[in-house]
Amino acid sequence: MKASNKIAVVRCAWPSNELSIRYHDCEWGVPQHDDRVLFEFLILEGAQAGLSWDTILRKREIYRAAFDGFDAQKIARYGQRKTRQLLSDDGIVRNRLKVASAIRNARAFLAVQKEFGSFDRYIWQFVGGQPRLNAWRLGKKIPARTPQSDAMSKNLKKRGFSFVGSTICYAFMQATGMVNDHVLECFRYPR
Repeated sequence: MKASNKIAVVRCAWPSNELSIRYHDCEWGVPQHDDRVLFEFLILEGAQAGLSWDTILRKREIYRAAFDGFDAQKIARYGQRKTRQLLSDDGIVRNRLKVASAIRNARAFLAVQKEFGSFDRYIWQFVGGQPRLNAWRLGKKIPARTPQSDAMSKNLKKRGFSFVGSTICYAFMQATGMVNDHVLECFRYPR
């Protein structure tokens, strides 16, 4: 009998299928500074509100096509015709408020870029410009919001963004690596 050379990979508990495992292993928690990608996550996290992240991951490529590669300049110019087109696209979440929010957020995003030089410079201020490294153990409850996500949410809303409640902001912070919430036992934690 031949011994197996496979070593079990320990991950955070939430990835449960091939798509979420790939997302966890390659993207989640990686510090992100590209404005287009930050905008993509802002829109996707808002679209996810009330749904599972797996639903959004499965629709992600369709979202990219439907929303012009998350080009904020283009999205900010969307009118009624494009809105109707998006609301008839069964590949995305066809929620009127979420679609309107993506357009509104594109306009607010461009205003932030203009004021700060980049969205990256603005958004990372909520963690002092450096990823926050947490130290969670398997089975411990990771918070759904923090004082930093509360502050981010409040400031984004003040600037005209919507679908940016504190829980959505914290999920955004986790996704974009502003916080490292990989559990200590996860193979991704030390990275």
